[in-house]
Amino acid sequence: MFNDIGALELVTIVVLAILVFGPDKLPKVIQDVTGVVRKIRAFSDSAKQDIRSELGPEFKDFEFEDLNPKAFIRKQLGENEDLKEIRSSFDLRKELNDVTDAVNSKETDAAAPAAGPSAAPGATGPDLLKKPAAQAAELGAPPGGSRGSARFDADAT
Repeated sequence: MFNDIGALELVTIVVLAILVFGPDKLPKVIQDVTGVVRKIRAFSDSAKQDIRSELGPEFKDFEFEDLNPKAFIRKQLGENEDLKEIRSSFDLRKELNDVTDAVNSKETDAAAPAAGPSAAPGATGPDLLKKPAAQAAELGAPPGGSRGSARFDADAT
C-alpha cells in the first residue's frame, strides 16, 4: 500500500503529524491508527474466508486479485499457448527495420537520378535550387531572358 513513499515524504508526514497533534498526543494517535488498520485487515480476511466458504470447494484456488480486470486479462492471456506462439514468431524490431530500410531505399532511389550532373535537363523538370541565370546558361538561352519569355520565380510557387 505504501510502497511508493520515499524518505522525504515520510519525513514530511512525521513533521506534519508532530505539528498537528503535538509531541504529547502523537504516540496515542499512532496507536489508534495502527489499531484501526489491524481491525480493517481482520475484517477483510474474515470476509474473504466467508466468501470462499460460500463459493464451495470448486473455487478453493480463487484469488481476489483476479477480480482486477488487468490481472484477469493478464492471467488469461498468459495461459494461452497460441498467443505465446504468436508472440515468439513476431519480431517487432525486425519488422520496423524492414519498413525503415524500404522507405530509405525509395528515398535514395528517387534522389539518385536528380542528384547526378549527367541527368538530362528536361527529363526531371527545372532544378529549383539553381539560380535562373545558371539555368538559362545551361539551356543555352541568354541570362537576362527575352522580354516576351516567362521567367521562373522559385519563391512565387
